[in-house]
Amino acid sequence: MAEADGVRRVRVDLADRAYDVVVGNGVLDDEGVFSSVLGAAAVMVVTNETVGPLYLARLLTSLGERRVATHTLPDGEEHKTLETFGRVLDALAEARMHRDAVVVALGGGVVGDLAGFAAACYQRGIDVVQVPTTLLAQVDAAVGGKTAVNHPAGKNLIGAFHQPRAVIADVGTLATLADREYRAGLAEVAKYGIGLDREFFDWLETHAQELAERDADALVRAVCVCCEAKARVVEQDERESGRRALLNLGHTFGHAFEAATGYGAWLHGEAVSAGTVIAARLSTRLGLMRAEEADRVERLLSRFGLPVAPPDVAPARILELMAMDKKVLSGKLRLVLLRAIGQAFVTDGCGAEDILAVLEGAAAG
Repeated sequence: MAEADGVRRVRVDLADRAYDVVVGNGVLDDEGVFSSVLGAAAVMVVTNETVGPLYLARLLTSLGERRVATHTLPDGEEHKTLETFGRVLDALAEARMHRDAVVVALGGGVVGDLAGFAAACYQRGIDVVQVPTTLLAQVDAAVGGKTAVNHPAGKNLIGAFHQPRAVIADVGTLATLADREYRAGLAEVAKYGIGLDREFFDWLETHAQELAERDADALVRAVCVCCEAKARVVEQDERESGRRALLNLGHTFGHAFEAATGYGAWLHGEAVSAGTVIAARLSTRLGLMRAEEADRVERLLSRFGLPVAPPDVAPARILELMAMDKKVLSGKLRLVLLRAIGQAFVTDGCGAEDILAVLEGAAAG
């Protein structure tokens, strides 16, 4: 991790597709940062109706004299669809963007996924720069090249791997994030400590209050630690055939919770939080993890004001939706479970009866 003038850079080393994650407070206004990654390319900025009024003008100033077009999406997970994706492609074509153009995604995970997927498909692939404005996107969605849209049968079922040209994460944009959205991002921050890094988990327990209060220094550190962890995993397993699956802790349950309640009723981070607790409790049931460690996981997520129990949906329906998850291979459901805090692993050896028992126990209170 490199640092200069208060700006930190985390390198994602993917040979000829390597890129930097630039993290700092105020980097959205640093024209030099954008010039270093955009060159002289024409730009299509994709944002949404919530983020655009807050940050689009500042971004346009930082883009300088380039030819720039903009496209504004409706806000919300319910709009992460093939129809909205098609509108982004229409906007690129109408603006006469060519193969040397760059899509700049200004917004949260939905904007980043839609813009990144459009960039992956337009003229068989053009560059994208992610400018995430939510905590969840800064520590997870914007880094690693996953792009997708939802389908009624499941979350993120249609998409592509398309690594960004750069990620520019300004923690200052988190000051305007709605409280619920911000707390949802803390679920993904906690995921890195719970699943991969016990020392970071200990740090999160100690600094939970600073993070809850959006302290800029604490946020820069947390975002950098998370991006560093994700970068190392992505370098080893770009397309999720092995170690990268560890980043899905809580996600198989969480995606089912989102689908069961209708996309948008639960925020992604809220669903991941509850899913992570269920994964910890399942790990305890299977004799893998001590109950007191699962308790620590639940307490930390509760301190962040996040859900720690599943939605009021029949456990059998949750299991049915989990069977549609992208992580099902050869008919076997793969789950990320825990041997201890910081020791996640992937298994396909968990039976339906154990999953149902934990879901039913959580629903009973």
